[in-house]
Amino acid sequence: MGSSDKREEVIQAWYMDDSDEDQRFPHHREPKEFVSLDQLAELGVLSRRLDADNYETDEELKKIREERGYSYVDFCEVCPEKLPNYEEKIKNFFEEHLHTDEEIRYCVAGSGYFDVRDHNDQWIRVWVKKGGMIILPAGIYHRFTLDTDNYIKAIRLFVGDPIWTPYNRPHDHLPARLCKEEDEEQEMLIS
Repeated sequence: MGSSDKREEVIQAWYMDDSDEDQRFPHHREPKEFVSLDQLAELGVLSRRLDADNYETDEELKKIREERGYSYVDFCEVCPEKLPNYEEKIKNFFEEHLHTDEEIRYCVAGSGYFDVRDHNDQWIRVWVKKGGMIILPAGIYHRFTLDTDNYIKAIRLFVGDPIWTPYNRPHDHLPARLCKEEDEEQEMLIS
């Protein structure tokens, strides 16, 4: 991780172990197997580092919103004190699922884990901290949980009206998943 890529200060990724311990633990394999941000990008998972202290006036965020067509914005604060039905919601977030649209989260405070499946169906844990933005492609199986700090405040961005529907695995018949699988097959042919 000795790169000069500033994103690595706010987003890190690694392959997960198979432990049943608390989902909020890091779950590193032994030995640790880190995943580069370039490797995440090959899965369609994009990342940015932004100025979380000035998100209201951040020109980079404005540019990203314009380029990608993100017209809807809201905030989500996940912690026991702020999220109604916290225990139920955190269990639902951790259920493996996909969406038919991109999932965009910009962490403006705290931190949390987004787990995504690689081409071989292995879990990669993506730790997003303050200033990190993650864009999950439509059709990728994923889940979310807090880390042991139990707090994240994130900006959620959408193209048009927000679509909240999670499709729990298996939902491989959905067009978004079929497109994702075709992209993965194409990538495997190229490599």
